[in-house]
Parts: sequence; structure tokens; C-alpha cells
Amino acid sequence: MHTHDPMHGDEPLADEAVVAAMREWLEKAVIGLNLCPFAKAVHVKRQIRYVVSQAETEEALIEDLLHELQLLASADPGDIETTLLVHPRVLGDFLDYNDFLDIADAAVEELGLDGVLQVASFHPQYQFADSDADDMANYSNRAPYPTLHLLREDSVDKAVAAFPEANRIYEANIAALRALGPEGWKKLFAR
Repeated sequence: MHTHDPMHGDEPLADEAVVAAMREWLEKAVIGLNLCPFAKAVHVKRQIRYVVSQAETEEALIEDLLHELQLLASADPGDIETTLLVHPRVLGDFLDYNDFLDIADAAVEELGLDGVLQVASFHPQYQFADSDADDMANYSNRAPYPTLHLLREDSVDKAVAAFPEANRIYEANIAALRALGPEGWKKLFAR
């Protein structure tokens, strides 16, 4: 399975394969390239919840999102620090996905969890507003499948406080990804 382009595999999409691709991406890209200095600890402590949504419509995805937001809000951070809600069957188009992020934020507010939880975004075609589609900077948010990343605001605040130059992470990521280049990215996932 080629995790850098799993959307075009011939294999049936098993939840286990989706989670395996996400774990490999987390280990080789996010942690391996140190794109997020805070990811390794929660990964090692097994505090990341992976959920593969069967949703094929936005409505069904909203239901899954509401459920997972409530579950994360009520869970002990020692058990579940963060949730990756992976939805391989819906919002494969990045522009549709990007529009959905407003709905995701509204779901957080609807549950009264504004300031408690937030939703971050990953997508195979992720593209920052002012970038070209092939700019390596986009790869900082490119995951194997469309994913809503549910985070605790407290944890984000603590992480930023513990890493005084957190605002420079983004710049360092862009430099690292551009140095790596498209071929280097593919090699990360080569078997």
C-alpha cells in the first residue's frame, strides 16, 4: 500500500488499513520530520484516538463529529488526549472539505465546547490559501485521508507555553519540507 497516495489503491478500504496509513504518516512525517514537536509524547503514551468514520454524507459526518467531540470532552486526558476522526468516504474534494470546517467549528460551539476543544484539519490535497498546489509547504497538513483533528485547548495552551518559539514551528516546517522536496516525501513512505 502506498500511503502517500492511498486514495488510488485497488484494495478495499478496511478501517485497519486506514488507521495503519495514518499511524505510518504520523510516525514518518509528523514525528519523523518533527512537524509537530508535541506529537511524539501522545503517540508514545497511546493517547491518540483513531476513529474511521463510515460517513458518506456531510450529515453523517456531523453526527460522528458531535459524538467524538462529546467523548473527548468527557474523557480523561490521560486516556485520550486527542482524536483523529478520519473520513475516507466523504469530502475527498479539498474545497468541499475546507467549507465543512466552518460546520465543524459550529458543532464545537453548539455543544458549548468553544474554548474547551478545537478542530484542526488534514487532507491529502491540503492547500494553504496563498500557496500553489505543488508547494511543499502544503505537506505540513497533508495526511493520507481527509481528517478532522480534535484537540483540547488546554493542551494546546500548555504546549505553546512549553515551547516559547511555537510560532516558528510553521516556518521551520516549510523550510524542512521544501528541502525534502516531492521525491524525498515519496521516499519516506517507500517500502
